[in-house]
Amino acid sequence: MFSIKLSVVPETRPFAAVMVVCAFVLSACSTAVKDPTATWSPNKIYAEAKDEANSGAYDKAIPLFEKLEGRAAGTPLAQQAQLEKAYAQFKGGEQPQALATLDRFIKLHPASPAIDYALYLKGLVNFNENLGLFSFLYRQDLSERDQKAAKESFETFKELVNRFPESKYSVDARSRMIYIVNSLAQHEVHVARYYYTRGAYISAINRAQTAIADYRDVPVLEDAIFILYKSYEALGMTQLRDDAKRVMEQTYPQSEYLSKGFRSVNEPWYKFW
Repeated sequence: MFSIKLSVVPETRPFAAVMVVCAFVLSACSTAVKDPTATWSPNKIYAEAKDEANSGAYDKAIPLFEKLEGRAAGTPLAQQAQLEKAYAQFKGGEQPQALATLDRFIKLHPASPAIDYALYLKGLVNFNENLGLFSFLYRQDLSERDQKAAKESFETFKELVNRFPESKYSVDARSRMIYIVNSLAQHEVHVARYYYTRGAYISAINRAQTAIADYRDVPVLEDAIFILYKSYEALGMTQLRDDAKRVMEQTYPQSEYLSKGFRSVNEPWYKFW
């Protein structure tokens, strides 16, 4: 058996305790952050968000678009706010967040008349993630370069072009698809060249063959075939070497590779193509 010892509290203590609580509540109320948009209409929020975005203050525009999504839920303005937020995230350097916003929009509004724009913007986000696919590539091992974003960009643009061939965004999407294909092929061939210059001839052959198998009608295939030729030659595989040379002569009869060989290894890689 146990008992609780009760102590007698002086009459002044409850009053003091109440005063402390009241003071704390009043202090919290006085320091609470007030929402300046609480009395704004959805149109005013949108106008303010657009002004911030147009001035480049994307960090201020994004939360305003988010507020608008909630205030105008279920309306076309809310959809517009979602797309505007994705664009602001993209321009503000928040690529993952922009992609997440666009994926959510595409999932929630599959019948929206703005789906073509959402697809275009999604492709653009990934495209700019790899714009100039070889930027600063000379500072790293080329075999470690990831082209996932570029491939995802291509697939998104492809979906846009196939679903909305008449969209005003499809013309630009097609041009970007061509650029991506050429750049991806360049990447494969440059990695093959990287391996060749380091004596990894089997790896060079594999990457050159990948470029030839996966890409058609791209200028860099001339380089790929010549890398095959030189790699087979280095390995003493004369039959395959002669086959590669024959293809080279038939496909690129005016090729300078056949008369001059590789460009100087001292040239910057970005001048190879």
